Amino acid sequence: MLLALDTATSAVTAAVHDGATVRAERSVLDHRRHTETLAPIIRDTLAAAGIAAADLSAIAVGVGPGPFTGLRVGIVTARTMGLALGIPVHGVCSLDAIAAEVAAGEAASPAEFLVATDARRKEVYWATYRDGRRTDGPHVGRAAELVEDVRALPCAGRGPELYSDALPHAITVRDVSAAALADFAHTEIVAGRALLDTEPLYLRRPDAKPRPSGP
Repeated sequence: MLLALDTATSAVTAAVHDGATVRAERSVLDHRRHTETLAPIIRDTLAAAGIAAADLSAIAVGVGPGPFTGLRVGIVTARTMGLALGIPVHGVCSLDAIAAEVAAGEAASPAEFLVATDARRKEVYWATYRDGRRTDGPHVGRAAELVEDVRALPCAGRGPELYSDALPHAITVRDVSAAALADFAHTEIVAGRALLDTEPLYLRRPDAKPRPSGP
């Protein structure tokens, strides 16, 4: 029993995978209230899957890249649950989860594509993919400053709706789905491929800075 969760994009999302399929998923679009939203979503997802937290055997959490505060909520929650339950916690690049949903979608899904999510400060977190596997990234930067060949790719994530002039070829997948993250993590574990640790992929320093000491 694998619990997957992510708070790196506008979606606060959780899902339970039983080793064969996703049993339940719950998501709320709320990029400002991760702390208040995540615990009830996890509770409701476990209930919908018909299990208790004690039945879990592993946790997979999106480690970004994403905004500092929201990303930290998901990772700290996953680490705390893993410690309390005595089960492993695996990290997954959140952009990889979006890419996995794109690759598992329609038969006509593009072989090569871009994932670009909102990094604020008029920037995007981005990575490129071929057949669902990351070929470059993750990086952070202005959408308009990506090289022309990258900007010309079909693009998932919130990037195209925020910067349509620079990223004109939108794919409908916009945020992380915990179901897709769970499927991706399960596939990697079964294949014997290593997942990430749970260190957050901030890619840049947080906005908050300590005050200088002294008078």
